[in-house]
Amino acid sequence: METNIIEQGTVEHTVSNGIATITFSHPKSNSLPGKVLRKLVATISEAGQDDSVKVIVLQSAGEKAFCAGASFDELLSIADFDTGKEFFMGFARVINAARKCPKLILGRVQGKAVGGGVGMASAVDYCFAMDTASVKLSELAVGIGPFVVGPAVQRKVGTSAFGQLAINATEWKSAQWAREKGLYTDVFDSIESMDEAIAKLANKLANSNPEAMKLIKKALWKGTDNWDQLLEERAEMSGHLVLSEFTTNAINKFKSGAR
Repeated sequence: METNIIEQGTVEHTVSNGIATITFSHPKSNSLPGKVLRKLVATISEAGQDDSVKVIVLQSAGEKAFCAGASFDELLSIADFDTGKEFFMGFARVINAARKCPKLILGRVQGKAVGGGVGMASAVDYCFAMDTASVKLSELAVGIGPFVVGPAVQRKVGTSAFGQLAINATEWKSAQWAREKGLYTDVFDSIESMDEAIAKLANKLANSNPEAMKLIKKALWKGTDNWDQLLEERAEMSGHLVLSEFTTNAINKFKSGAR
């Protein structure tokens, strides 16, 4: 276990002209250890309650991977159920923070998204992506399953498409596929054109009626009031599975290969 790598990772938060930009990063392809997940929850919640913020842009650092999902090093360090449940609750809390946030959240996906990264892209309200931003739910391949992120992904792409991602856990689906299924709303062939489109929409929303946007957000997430309990139950499922010998062996094998 590389404790120093687990402890790395940052979440930055800036506000300008009514637009809050939240940027998470980690040296291992923007993976999400518990420290980063906890900070993301706090930052999204803070932006949601800030009266100066009208709209939020959620992004990761760099120009390569958007998010590699769960930290394999931290997964391998889990030695008991309570620790396992708490780790997966990190993803549950991020999804629920985005769901409960009264502000619309725009997502910026500049590269590949895996596992929890697909969950992050699914939890935003409007998602921009590069044409290289393929997606994969690799959880089954490491002996777990996309249980915590599943409701968010399924809500966006539908049961059939979610099943394709969950069952064929080693296959990448293209950004064009993700757009066709509703995960991405727009796909671009350059960072510049994507950022221009994000800025254009964010500025429009920053000057729109806050109460109307709040009501739109509420309508978009109708039917998810039970997610606090649902995602906790899913975290418990994952917390049990991560302790199995099968999962430990699968993660060790998978670590050295491509996600």
